[in-house]
Amino acid sequence: MRLLVVRHAIAEDREAFARSHQDDAARPLTPDGRRKMARAALGLKLLVPELDLLAASPYKRAVETAEIIAQAYGHERVERVPELAPGAGIDRVIGWLTGQAARNTVTIVGHEPDLSQLVCALLAGSNRLFVELRKGAACLLEFPGAIGNATATLDWLLGPKHLRWLAGDE
Repeated sequence: MRLLVVRHAIAEDREAFARSHQDDAARPLTPDGRRKMARAALGLKLLVPELDLLAASPYKRAVETAEIIAQAYGHERVERVPELAPGAGIDRVIGWLTGQAARNTVTIVGHEPDLSQLVCALLAGSNRLFVELRKGAACLLEFPGAIGNATATLDWLLGPKHLRWLAGDE
């Protein structure tokens, strides 16, 4: 299985949104975040032409990011996965991923620091963070066998500017 890990795009400011007394789960992407992610999604498609599953945290900013990716791919469905919500825990995500092992390419859209913790665990079985995904960044992991701690290899990790550059942005 290949796992495409994507951090959600630029969302509204956390503190400003909190002053509106709305739940952080409802915090949306900014117009600039949407625009940049639309270009980055085209870069993703050049690197990973096919997706078997597109899953996102149920938080609005992650779902909106996944919907932008879905549009670039002509993918019809974004699956909301509670295990990808902030603070759900690496073990829950790995358990969910294990259930997806029959798929060739799974894409997940989520949050920091959860995604970096997941990537570090899958690559090295480490609780120490040695990877950080910026907003709109992505990486591709491959599992030659079972899905678990220290079983993945890293194919690439690109920031949002690099993904947009692949799509033809200057």
